[in-house]
Amino acid sequence: MSEDPAPPDVPADTPDEVEPRRSVQMVALDPTFLRRSVLIILVGILLFQILEWSAVRLAGFLFNLLLAWLLAISFDPLVSGLAKRGMPRALATAVVAVGVITGIVIFLVLFGGALASQATALVLSVPFLIVDAVSWLNGTFDARIDPAEITSNLNLTTQQLADLAGSLAGGLLGVISSVFGAIFSFVTIVVFSFYFSASAPQIKRFLASWLKPERQVVFIEVWDISVRKAGGFVISKLALATVASAAHVAFFWIIDIPYWLPMGIFAGFVSQFIPTIGTYIGIIVPAFFAAFNDPWDVLWIVIFATIYQQIENYIFSPRISTATMAINSGVALASVFIGAALFGPIGAVIGIPVVAIVIAVIETYGRRYELDPDLHDRI
Repeated sequence: MSEDPAPPDVPADTPDEVEPRRSVQMVALDPTFLRRSVLIILVGILLFQILEWSAVRLAGFLFNLLLAWLLAISFDPLVSGLAKRGMPRALATAVVAVGVITGIVIFLVLFGGALASQATALVLSVPFLIVDAVSWLNGTFDARIDPAEITSNLNLTTQQLADLAGSLAGGLLGVISSVFGAIFSFVTIVVFSFYFSASAPQIKRFLASWLKPERQVVFIEVWDISVRKAGGFVISKLALATVASAAHVAFFWIIDIPYWLPMGIFAGFVSQFIPTIGTYIGIIVPAFFAAFNDPWDVLWIVIFATIYQQIENYIFSPRISTATMAINSGVALASVFIGAALFGPIGAVIGIPVVAIVIAVIETYGRRYELDPDLHDRI
């Protein structure tokens, strides 16, 4: 009996029959890592809630600190000037503060009553002025405008005007003393502005000590540039606004326009702190009130404003603003509107100083390049 031949050696796996071997990796979560991650997320959410809660309740206080810091850097040129002459910085700050407060008190003693009474009369006269203006438009251009509808759209109700007039009638100091919140804000601004000004060198050294040595020089330079440029800008604008207000008040008093004191102050400060259009607003509003008293006063106001603007541009501004920085008019105007939208009238005032600080830092550390000559003909 013959034996079957042995089958030929065949490889166990041929290439066509080999099945890919899949390696399955199991991912197991480390309980410790999972607990730590969940704890970190919960703590982060809790901290965010605490910060949000604190920010809402401390917003007013933080804003007062910002005002105090801006006030401190506004008078820093005066304080630094006295300190360089050998006077201790704390004493120099006290001297400047006493001088400013004395000037405000003298102004209130001389003109506070007149300002409050004229402001009250100004507020109460607004509805009647609107009626007179609408009557003139209807009679001159045969328009059909309803003055009652305008006052209603502006929310100029009798009760609102009476409440506002009652507040103004109490005088500026009476308004401050009657509202605890205003007192707290006033004290906060005064105290912290004095602290920021008197302790500026110590604050700079303290903050710089938390930085690496190579960054300390940059921090000190940024601080000095910000204070010098923005502070000079603010104090120059305050000086120009004071001079402009005094000039307009005196002229309005001479020609005897209605509400000459608040109108003059309004014209002086608006022309300085609202760029580009502030000068025109400062003229239009007093002229509008004067037009219904004596139309010739409008002409005198325009002539005076034109002459004064030339005197300011060629005499006052070059001497007062020599140490300040120039800000693009469009950027400055945008900063006023943004500040007013965020913080109201105070925001409109501090918008430009804040932008001045940002621009000062950018101009110092930013890089600008020459425009390509080929682009000159295309632009």
